[in-house]
Amino acid sequence: MANPLDPPFDIPPIITYAVPGFVLLIIIEMIVVRLTKKGRYDFADSATSLSMGFGNRVFGVLFGGLAIAAYYWVYQFRLFDLGWTIPVMVACFFAEDLAYYWFHRIAHERRWFWASHIIHHSSQHYNLTTALRQTWTGTLGLSFIFWLPLVYIGFPPLMVLMFSAISLVYQFWIHTETIGRMGPLEWVMNTPSHHRVHHATNPKYLDANYAGVLIIWDRLFGTFVAEDDKEQIHYGIISQLGTFNPLRVAFHEWIGMFRDVRNAKSFREVLGYTFGPPGWSPDGSRKTSASIKRAWAERQQQQPSAIAAE
Repeated sequence: MANPLDPPFDIPPIITYAVPGFVLLIIIEMIVVRLTKKGRYDFADSATSLSMGFGNRVFGVLFGGLAIAAYYWVYQFRLFDLGWTIPVMVACFFAEDLAYYWFHRIAHERRWFWASHIIHHSSQHYNLTTALRQTWTGTLGLSFIFWLPLVYIGFPPLMVLMFSAISLVYQFWIHTETIGRMGPLEWVMNTPSHHRVHHATNPKYLDANYAGVLIIWDRLFGTFVAEDDKEQIHYGIISQLGTFNPLRVAFHEWIGMFRDVRNAKSFREVLGYTFGPPGWSPDGSRKTSASIKRAWAERQQQQPSAIAAE
């Protein structure tokens, strides 16, 4: 008799199977960009993104087992034996997407997790190769803890991993400037338009649109910002790296954080530099997303007054 906790079908290596499709779509996008001039490609930047993607797979092989082991350890204490029924799988899809939203949001709000996630935002270009610019330190940085509540509830670890892989594959195609708005889908799904906003450094767009597959979480939790055709998007990070060195890209924020912790003058400063928002400093002299957005909002309020005075 089959174990109801085992998947009723073989789960393929989803990301591995998707790689040929990634390559084909990148080639197609390069041709479209060349013909239409809509979008940008830079050889050095794309090469760095591809090397980061390759390194991500290598580090995944080396350390991914730590996350899987944690999933199965927590699963021993699960609240329910949910099994592999269709309703459970539907619920797991939504639960995994919600877990991704909170991981993604906290990865922007807390420096420890940002130290890994910043890699994905470090390109000043936005094309399909940017999707492959992935962290090397995600597992070591404990990013997998955001999915542990799902296996504790009782969703089988393989089910959670399956939907995580599907989400990652889905998010590949939204890294493009060649696709505009997509009508009614914009209300529910994460789209290229929504994700362009997420990758922007414009103050108006900072810390928005954390969605994985569904944009509904951003709308629900107040982090949704629509793309404005009147505002040109600038990509990258607040302090651009100015290098294509993969090692620098992979570890620069960790190095900066450890340097700050080493020079900290109190335990409060250690906590602030480690778990405060990116850019946190004891005296508030450094820029954070919140301070940048606040200054931008104040300028927006002053502009109507200045115009009226004229």
